[in-house]
Amino acid sequence: EAQGVLLASDEDREGEAIAWHLYETLELAPDRTQRIVFHEITKPAILHALDTPRGIDINLVNAQQARRVLDRIVGFELSPVKPALSAGRVQSVAVRLIVEREREIARFVSEASFRVVASFLLPDGKTLLKAELNRRLKDRDEAEAFLQACLDPKATFTIEDTTKRPVKKSPAPPFTTSTLQQEAARKLGFSVAQTMMVAQRLYESGFITYMRTDSFNLSDTALAASRQAIAEGYGERYHHLRRYHTKSKGAQEAHEAIRPTNMLAQEIGAGAQEMKLYDLIYKRTLACQMADAELERTTISIGIGGLRDKFVAVGEVVKFDGFLRVYRESTDDEGEAAEQANGTLPTVQVNDRLTAGEIVATERFTQRPPRYTEAGL
Repeated sequence: EAQGVLLASDEDREGEAIAWHLYETLELAPDRTQRIVFHEITKPAILHALDTPRGIDINLVNAQQARRVLDRIVGFELSPVKPALSAGRVQSVAVRLIVEREREIARFVSEASFRVVASFLLPDGKTLLKAELNRRLKDRDEAEAFLQACLDPKATFTIEDTTKRPVKKSPAPPFTTSTLQQEAARKLGFSVAQTMMVAQRLYESGFITYMRTDSFNLSDTALAASRQAIAEGYGERYHHLRRYHTKSKGAQEAHEAIRPTNMLAQEIGAGAQEMKLYDLIYKRTLACQMADAELERTTISIGIGGLRDKFVAVGEVVKFDGFLRVYRESTDDEGEAAEQANGTLPTVQVNDRLTAGEIVATERFTQRPPRYTEAGL
C-alpha cells in the first residue's frame, strides 16, 4: 500500500544484497523504491541519506553473489576434511596462514648470544651512566675473554663521541575494523567478538560511525570537529590536518574510518565496556589530527682502550609531546621496546675518563616467531 519504500541496510556488499533480496521478494516497483545509506546514526547523516537516495547497485550485489560462489568452491570442498569445521573463503585463508606460521616455528633453530651491559661512574664520582656493547658476543668463551679484557688494570673507558639529533614521531591513522580489534585486545584485553559486540552497541546508540570498514577516510565534518576539539583542549599548536587514504585496491572508500560521531563529546553515558572502547576510539581519532611529537635523541659512544668494541648509551628527551599527549599506540612486543627506551642521559664531555662499575654479560636466545593472537591473525 505504501507510496514509497526506503531500503536502508548496511552499505557493504552483503547489505546491498539484502536490499536486492527484499526488493525481489516483496516484488517492489522500481519507481517507488529507493536505496539509502548512512555510516553513522546521527540526525545530519540520516537527513543527508534521505536527501540523496539512489538505486540498488547491482555491481555490489553481484560481488556478494561471487563471494558466495567462492564459499561453495573453497569452503564446501574443505569442510568435510575435518567434520564440524566451517571453512569458508575467509577461514581457509586463515588456516593457511596459521599452518605457514606453524611450519616457520618448526623450522626455527634458536641461536645463543651474549648481551653485555655496563654501568660507569662519571668523573664527578656520583653520576651513573648505563651503556650496552655495540654488538652481541657469540659464545661464552668470547664473553669471558671480553670481560677479562675489561678487568685489565690498563683498560680505560673514555667518552669518544656524543651526538644529538632531532627525531619526529607521527601518530597512527584512525581505526579500521582490524586495527580496532588489535588495539582493543592489547590495551583493554577484549576478545575480537567482545570488541565487535561493544562497537555494535556504540554504533546503534549513535556514538560511533559504522564499525565494519577498511577505510582510513575521515569526512570534512570530522576533520573540522577534531580541529575545534584540539584547539579548545590543547591549543592551535597541537593541531595538524592529515588526510588518510587507503592503499589497498579492494577497499570500499565509501566508508569512513571508525570515529566518534561527535568529536566534541569526550565522554558518553553508557556501560563500562562501552566507555572504555569509546575512549580508545576518541583518543585515536583525535591523535591522528595532532602534530608530530618532537624528540631529541642523544647517543654517547664509550671507547675501550686497546679494543675495537664500544659501549653505546642512547636516551630520548621529549621536546614537544604533540599527539603523545593524548595517545600512544601499543605493539605486540611491548617488553622489548620498554627495555630499549632510555630516559635522559647525563651531560658528558668528549675525552672524559669513566670508572667501570658492573659489567654483565647475559646469555640471550633468539625467539621463535610467536603464534598469532586472535586479533593479530
